[in-house]
Amino acid sequence: MVFPLFAMFGAQNVSIEVVDSVSREGIPYVAVYVEGTRQGIMTDEQGRALITLNQQPAVLEFSSMGYSKKRVPVGAGMEMMRVALSPTGYALDEVVVKKKREHYSKRNNPAVAFMEKIRQGGERNDPRNHDNFSYTRYERIAFGLNDMDFGSDSIDEKTGKPKKKGKFDFIREHVDTSEITGKPILPLSVKEKVSDVIYRRDPQAEKTYVRGQRRSGVDDMGDMENMQTLFEDSFREIDLFGNDVNILQNRFVSPLSRIAPDFYKFYLTDTVDIEGVRCVELSFAPRNPAAFGFTGRLYVEEGDTTMFVRRVRMNVPPSINLNYIDHLQAMQEFRRAPDGSRLKVLDDFNIEISVSSSLPGIYVHRTTAYDDFSFEPSPRAELLDRLGDTFYDPHVYARDDAFWEKERLDEPTKNEKRLPDLMARLRGVPIYYYGEKFIRLMAQGYVKTGRDSKFDIGPLNTFISGNSIEGARFRVGGMTTANLSKHWFARGYVAYGAKDHRFKYGAELEYSFNEKRYHSREFPVHSLRFTERYDMDQLGQHYLFTNADNVFLALKRQKNLLMTYRRETRLDYELELNNHLSVKAGVNLERQEAGPYVPFRFGDGTSISHYTETLFSLTLRYAPGEKFYQTKSDRIPINLDAPVIILTQTYAPAGKLGSRFGVNKTELSVQKRFWFSAFGFADVILKGGKVWGKSPYISLLIPNANLSYTIQPESFALMTPLEFINDSFASWDLTYWANGAIFNYVPLLKKLKLREVFAFRGWWGKLSDKNNPDLNPDLLQLPPDARWTPMGHKPYMEASVGIDNLFKCLRVDYVWR
Repeated sequence: MVFPLFAMFGAQNVSIEVVDSVSREGIPYVAVYVEGTRQGIMTDEQGRALITLNQQPAVLEFSSMGYSKKRVPVGAGMEMMRVALSPTGYALDEVVVKKKREHYSKRNNPAVAFMEKIRQGGERNDPRNHDNFSYTRYERIAFGLNDMDFGSDSIDEKTGKPKKKGKFDFIREHVDTSEITGKPILPLSVKEKVSDVIYRRDPQAEKTYVRGQRRSGVDDMGDMENMQTLFEDSFREIDLFGNDVNILQNRFVSPLSRIAPDFYKFYLTDTVDIEGVRCVELSFAPRNPAAFGFTGRLYVEEGDTTMFVRRVRMNVPPSINLNYIDHLQAMQEFRRAPDGSRLKVLDDFNIEISVSSSLPGIYVHRTTAYDDFSFEPSPRAELLDRLGDTFYDPHVYARDDAFWEKERLDEPTKNEKRLPDLMARLRGVPIYYYGEKFIRLMAQGYVKTGRDSKFDIGPLNTFISGNSIEGARFRVGGMTTANLSKHWFARGYVAYGAKDHRFKYGAELEYSFNEKRYHSREFPVHSLRFTERYDMDQLGQHYLFTNADNVFLALKRQKNLLMTYRRETRLDYELELNNHLSVKAGVNLERQEAGPYVPFRFGDGTSISHYTETLFSLTLRYAPGEKFYQTKSDRIPINLDAPVIILTQTYAPAGKLGSRFGVNKTELSVQKRFWFSAFGFADVILKGGKVWGKSPYISLLIPNANLSYTIQPESFALMTPLEFINDSFASWDLTYWANGAIFNYVPLLKKLKLREVFAFRGWWGKLSDKNNPDLNPDLLQLPPDARWTPMGHKPYMEASVGIDNLFKCLRVDYVWR
């Protein structure tokens, strides 16, 4: 007989149904807690839930808005229970609030007034009202697998003999328990960080000094700082008194938001003791169960005119349009300072994720604890006037066990501490060892050439691609690492086109003024870089957010023959500051060679095989608060919340320094994501540019045509390359992600968790007479295959309506121009 994993640990699986004692209808979102533990769960819309109990005997406590609390003991062997809760009203300061589920109103509702007072009190109790505020913060993020069956030592029901021990049986020694559902979980990764946070009110500044950071488990295959940034952004601390709560890069409406009275239902439901203090319980739930909000309870000290919040518990409704999330639970606790300030001492967050019913689930537990609060100037106050938000101790990654035993403000579980032992045993099994190597290879995109690799081969996604001129394109390349030199770095590649039978290449030598931990692109960059490159130039198809050799761009909706061969010799100086202001200055000797379908002909019938330009460029970029995942080749934005402003000036003197033509152009780009709380968000990109002199069409302002089947920002899906050329332009790219604002009201679509996406992009430009090839025989004429159209007085525009979240990972757009 084969037992499920929970049975091996003496656990008891109990199916629960909670109903109204009068109507006998299921009560949605009832909080069910295991008395004496932190384990809890919420019922679904039908009042049903499944909980796994790891201790016997056990007592379950049921509570819901407008119902009497109920305690029910669970008998041994009990598999199902039906619990009836009685509706009731509660007296509070001589005001009686009666819950009527059919006729909720916020008007003259004491619970809503009570919430408003809490929100106002939050401003008065904010510790950042002091001139100075500092504290220690300890963060731990652990994730693992749950709801798994690794087998057991039970009897094989076919042979009647004990089952043969498996290679992974030792895993059972490392299993913990989910605090949400009580299911067994296997910890696979733990990240810990200890920081000092320093705040000054005037002039306002807040800095973080990281004293210790470490990780263990499966994600040591990635860069520690990248993984920490990714997890911290996905599972941010919850600001209860803010308008929005950011979780998994989605915005939820806070129960204390300005729009909370219109978004939530509020009820005064009970008074309870919390650490010996009598508190009023305020319950809340979204009016629309599919909206991005919480169900939960706030506990406020009874009779306190400052409305001091002692604790909050929140859950995400299971019907919400959020991918893969089965359960999400958050809890915060606060302590009152001697002067009445509100000090958060614990921020506890649990989440259970399932990608597929046939795969194990994922469990994530983020704990943040706070201590050593002070309203005096910090010993590290000098950091407040420095650029940047986060600073690292020189020994941040080298802290020993004694340091962590002393600095931890919350104790890990026994098996979280034993994670290094588990990983050592797992890596001793060949199938796991090589499987992890393959995943690491795919995640990093480069192949190391040894334990302390001095040269990495890659990127892997560019080995094979293709286009209409080269046919199949094969490329191999690599880069040196800091194991060879912490200041000198080299990169290069060689490519070959099977159709044009030409070799292309790129070589780069860079000196970094900063010591690097592994590769040259690590933030912040301060370097001199010399580049020599000979490759294809796809006119009007300069993808801005991916590599042109990316294999996924090889499949196109039409042929693209408008390509030249370009040779570049560049020297660039780049300086990035900690506040994400960067300056890049460069000089580029560029040689453009005619392609098979792009001849360089003039209006008088003469032609040339190539021409050269000496281009000087200056780029200023500012992205305050930017967060990204740093790969060895690119930077992938973790979120687009930060504004990104880029100003570029390019200049080539006509007839001097080898320049056949003149170039003098200015371009400005502004990008920002705007959130509309739980009602989705919009990505906005605005650009403009001007060519100030007379230049060939290749150096003018050309919109990007997207011939691939992928969705590319700042590119036009129904435009052909070189369809429009301009010497002044303004463009926009607006995309609104509605997060199911419409589909959530359509039953079938709501069940499929589909989401709407609306986009509107356009390009409005002008080509002056001095740069019109038809009017200037001394300028290069457009190639015969270019379907160039003068733009005139009307802009080019595309609108699209899309369905996002198909199969939980795809987006399909219908686009028209």
